[in-house]
Amino acid sequence: MSLDCLAALCQFKPALGDLKSNLEKHHAWLERAEAEKADLVVFPELSLSGYFLRDITQDSGLRLNDPIIQDLVARSKGRSIVFGFVEESDDHRFYNSMLFAEAGEILHVHRKVHLPDYGIFEEGRYFAPGNSFDVVQSKLGRFGILTCEDAWHLDSAWLQFLQGTDAFLIPSASPARGVDTDAPELSSQTAWRTLNSAISLFMQAWVLHCNRVGFEDGAMYWGASSITSPFGFTDAEAPGEEEHLLLHRLSEDPLRRARIFTPLRRDARPDLVRLHLARLLQDPDALKAAELEQEG
Repeated sequence: MSLDCLAALCQFKPALGDLKSNLEKHHAWLERAEAEKADLVVFPELSLSGYFLRDITQDSGLRLNDPIIQDLVARSKGRSIVFGFVEESDDHRFYNSMLFAEAGEILHVHRKVHLPDYGIFEEGRYFAPGNSFDVVQSKLGRFGILTCEDAWHLDSAWLQFLQGTDAFLIPSASPARGVDTDAPELSSQTAWRTLNSAISLFMQAWVLHCNRVGFEDGAMYWGASSITSPFGFTDAEAPGEEEHLLLHRLSEDPLRRARIFTPLRRDARPDLVRLHLARLLQDPDALKAAELEQEG
């Protein structure tokens, strides 16, 4: 399958804890994306609820069969949609989740694995961590979802790289840092641009970073959503601090050229990684299995 689709990143401001209002906003942004004939529509992290939920986290939780979720899933009959929400599991755990809907069905749910608990972040207090980095096999291509902090742990992207990811979808709710400096841009924006470039370059895939905007509980979200090519170059970038629909076409050709020029996936050695992890973790069973693979 050759990657060829028009992607739309919805850089908008969700209302904290107001699921009904945010659902209406999702529909409005979907209408804008549909008018542009977008094939893939991506929303930011926790787009249905807002980010700093704290004590209203449980009140914002939704099961996958909730009418709000199903309402948005139904909109995916003509295009693929990725949106964020607080997921309540059957055993009443709560996850920071991203849902990938396609053809009117739920294709995949990614539960955020790395929950930051430093600085102003308190996700580990309110959310349970996910435990997988599976790749979404869509009609449009193969997508890896890395929710905000997930992207800062490069082993996350590498696990999806090994599964043949064509494009990384990175929804975030990144607050501004470096506001009080004389630098030409926010330090958070510089850091994310560097990270997105590194992931795209070393994982040889497109990177779609969809960040939110607006103020919430004293934090400012800076936006500047972007699309980075498999060669590490920023192909498209939204303005900072304002709502914007960022459109860009993803194609197979840059993927093919990047992977031919530097065959990193061909030369990857997950077997060596397994061996070294077995040693580091002092896991005798894994070490024995890894050594047998080496001998074979």
